[in-house]
Amino acid sequence: QVQLVESGGGLVQAGGSLRLSCAASGSIFSINKMGWYRQAPGKQRELVATITSGGITNYADSVKGRFTISRGNAKNTVYLQMNSLKPEDTAVYLCYAYYYQNYWGQGTQVTVSS
Repeated sequence: QVQLVESGGGLVQAGGSLRLSCAASGSIFSINKMGWYRQAPGKQRELVATITSGGITNYADSVKGRFTISRGNAKNTVYLQMNSLKPEDTAVYLCYAYYYQNYWGQGTQVTVSS
């Protein structure tokens, strides 16, 4: 069983930055893939970015060049540095991990005002 705890969301003006963090805990050795998804009101959950234990990253086209995903030294942590934020980035951001199955965090709200 894997537990994911996110932090770092908040309210920011357009053009600003936020950094999200997610820590995984449980009886785990090394999580293969971690990442972030987001869900805005009335919309489907969508991929933001993922990163494998080997450092291979994948980004949604809408965030390329603005967001950077990274793994912590502990490997079971993941960060999302979000720069040049836009109002359309407003959503609940959910941490994701794959360890024999999919796991999800509770989510952290990111609100970008225009």
